[in-house]
Amino acid sequence: MAGRADSGQRAGAGRAPAVTDPAHVRNVVLVGPSGAGKTTLVEALLAHTGVIPRQGTVLDGTTVCDHDPAAVRQQRSVALSVAPFVHDGTKINLIDTPGYGDFVGELRAGLRAADAALFVIPASEGHEGSVDPATVAQWEECAEVGMPRAVVVARCDHARASLEATIDACRDAFGAGVAPLYLPIRSADGGLADLYGLLSQTPEGAAPDGADDARGELIEGIIEQSEDESLMERYLGGEDIDVATLVDDLETAVARGSFHPVVPVCASSGIGLDALLEVVVGGFPSPLEHPLPRVSGVDGSSHDALAADPAGPLAAEVVRTSADAYVGRVSLVRVFSGTLRPDATVHVSGHIPVQRTPSDDGVPGEVADDNGHDVDERLAHVYSPLGATLREVDSCIAGDICALTKLGSAETGDTVSAADHPLLLQAWELPDPLLPVAVVAHSRGDEDALIKTLSKIVAADPTLRLERNSETHQTVLWCMGEAHADVVLSRLRAGGAEVDTEPVRVPMRVSLARKGRVTGRHVKQSGGHGQYAVCHVEFEPLPRGSGFVFASKVVGGSVPTQFVPSVEKGIRAQLERGLTAGGETAYPVLDVKATLVDGKAHSVDSSDAAFQTAGGLALREAAEVCGTVLLEPLDDVRVRIPDEHLGSVLGDLSARRGRVLGTEVAGLGRTLVVAEVPAVELLRYAVDLRATTSGTATFTRTFARYDAAPASVGA
Repeated sequence: MAGRADSGQRAGAGRAPAVTDPAHVRNVVLVGPSGAGKTTLVEALLAHTGVIPRQGTVLDGTTVCDHDPAAVRQQRSVALSVAPFVHDGTKINLIDTPGYGDFVGELRAGLRAADAALFVIPASEGHEGSVDPATVAQWEECAEVGMPRAVVVARCDHARASLEATIDACRDAFGAGVAPLYLPIRSADGGLADLYGLLSQTPEGAAPDGADDARGELIEGIIEQSEDESLMERYLGGEDIDVATLVDDLETAVARGSFHPVVPVCASSGIGLDALLEVVVGGFPSPLEHPLPRVSGVDGSSHDALAADPAGPLAAEVVRTSADAYVGRVSLVRVFSGTLRPDATVHVSGHIPVQRTPSDDGVPGEVADDNGHDVDERLAHVYSPLGATLREVDSCIAGDICALTKLGSAETGDTVSAADHPLLLQAWELPDPLLPVAVVAHSRGDEDALIKTLSKIVAADPTLRLERNSETHQTVLWCMGEAHADVVLSRLRAGGAEVDTEPVRVPMRVSLARKGRVTGRHVKQSGGHGQYAVCHVEFEPLPRGSGFVFASKVVGGSVPTQFVPSVEKGIRAQLERGLTAGGETAYPVLDVKATLVDGKAHSVDSSDAAFQTAGGLALREAAEVCGTVLLEPLDDVRVRIPDEHLGSVLGDLSARRGRVLGTEVAGLGRTLVVAEVPAVELLRYAVDLRATTSGTATFTRTFARYDAAPASVGA
C-alpha cells in the first residue's frame, strides 16, 4: 500500500524500516516508574516483530535500549532511547525513557518527540493498592499538554501480580477515563492464560465473570468521551453497535486525551502484545493529528504554523545529543515538517540556556543570551536509530525520528532547518537542576581532559548546568539528583578525565558589627617622591540590602578635593577584596557607610594612589575597631507538595533554619509553601525532599538576600 512502512527488517538484515507518509507513523513514549518493565516491554515487542532474534534482559545488560554503560551498571535506564519497528504497515517509534526522577530531562525530551504516551504500570503495584505517586505526577504533566495516553499493565507474570487490583488502582490514580479493553483469562493454576477482548468479545466462549458489565461500561465510556451524541442515542436505544464504529470512536476519544484504554501485557509469554499493537496503531494519533510546536524566524519574527507535511519547510528538533566513540556526536532528531536528506546543507539554531552566575556585586543572578546561536552545516548521512545502532536511510520525513552525526554545533533543543529558510522552534520547558556537585581534576594532567569533556557533556544534557564560581574557585555541576550526578561523573571519567568531588562552598559576605572611627595612614619615604596620605573615616553598618554609601564631611581642605574620590575608590576596592570574619577566608563586604571626616596631605608626596591605599587601610582597620559579622545568602524557596506531606516538609524546612512566609492552595490536592532558607542548608535539599515526599514534590530557589549567620556557620 502506498505510503505504508516497509520493514525489510529481520534479524541480521540490517535494514531500517522506511516510511513515506506521516499517516503511517506512530511516535510513542513509554512512561512509568523505574523497574516497571518499560525496557523489557520494548525488547518483547522488538522480538515479537522480528527486529531482534531474542530478547535481552536488563540484569544481563543486553537490551537494545539500555546501551549506556551507566545504565548497565545501575540496571536501569538513564537515557532516552528509540526502537522502531513495523506492525500492520505502520512504523512505530517506541521511545524508552528512564523512570527515575533524576532523569526527568530525558522524559521531557521523549514527550517532545512523541505524539502519544504509554504508561507502563507493574501489576505488582496494584496488589499494594496504589500507583507510584511520581507516576501520577507524570500523568498530570501529560494531561496539562493534552498528550493522548493509554495504560499497559506489565509484569503480569510477577508472583505478586494482581491485574484486577492494578486496574482499579489506575482508575483511582488517573481518573474515570481509564477503562480496560481486555480482561484476563486465567489458567487452571490461576496464571494469565489469555486475554478476552471486550469490544470484539473474543475468544468466543471464554468470557470471564463480569465481562458483560465491563463491556457496557467500556462502550459508554468510549461514546461519552468521543462526544458522539448520535451514537449514544443509538446505544441507549438498544441498538447493537458494530465493532468498527466503536473502534473509530475509541480512536477519537484517545486522541482527545480524555479516554485511556488499559491493556494487560506479559512480556515473557507474549500475551497481550498483539492487543497492545492494535491500540497503538488503531487508537493513537499519527503525526498528522498531533499539534506541532510553535515556530518563528531565528530573529523571533512570526511564522505561519507548521504541518506534518514532508513537502513543507524543514523544521526538525534535536531531542537528545550523545557521543559515540566511533562516529562522534550523535543528534537524535524529531522531524516536524519537511524532509531531511543526506548531503543537504542545513541551518542549526538554538536557544542559549540561562546560566546562574555571580553579578558584579557578588549577588547571584541570571544572565541569558537571547540571540542564541546560528550556523550552517552540511549533513553527511541520515540514520534510523535502533538503540545505539545506526542504520543508514535515504531520508527522514515529517513525523519520523532519525539520527544525524557530526553536527558539530548541534545541542539538545536546537532546531535544524533549511539553510535558505532558517527557523526556530519554541523551546520545551525543563526543570532547573538543584543539586550542586563540586568537581576537581584528580591531577594536573587531568585538567585539560576535564575541560574538554565537560563542554561535551553540558552540550548534550540540558538538565546539567555548569558553574565556574569566581569567588570559591570551584567548578560546580548542578545536577537533578544523586543518580544524575553519578551518571555525569561516570561519563566524565569515560571521557578520559579522572575527577574527584569536594564539598561545595557557599559564597559568604561580611559587614561591620558597630560604628567606629579609624585612621587610614599610608606614609612612605624611599628617596625621590614619597607616598603620603592620611584619612580619618567613620564607618557604620547599614540595614541589609543598603549596599555601600560614601560621604565626605571634610572642611578646610585637609584632604584636597581631588583626593576625596581616591579615598572612596580605595575603600570600594577593599570591599571587593573582602575582610575576614574571625577566620582565614576574606569575604566581600556589604551594607556599610563610610564618611570621610578629616585627613592630611603633602604638597609633593600625596597622590591618587596614596589616598586609594589609605582608604583601603582604613576599612581594614575598621574590621578591628568595629568588629565584623558574617552574612550568609538566603534563598527564596517555593515547594509544591501533595497535602499529605505538608507537615513533614514544614518540619524539615524549620530544621534547616528556614522561615516559612506563607502557604497557598496549588490545586489537585497540592500546597505551595513559600519560605526563606539559608543557601548552605539547601545543598542536598533536592535529594532530601525527594526522599521525604516519595518524589512527588518540586521546588525552585532564587537568591533573596543576605542576613547574619549564626556562629556555627562560620566555625
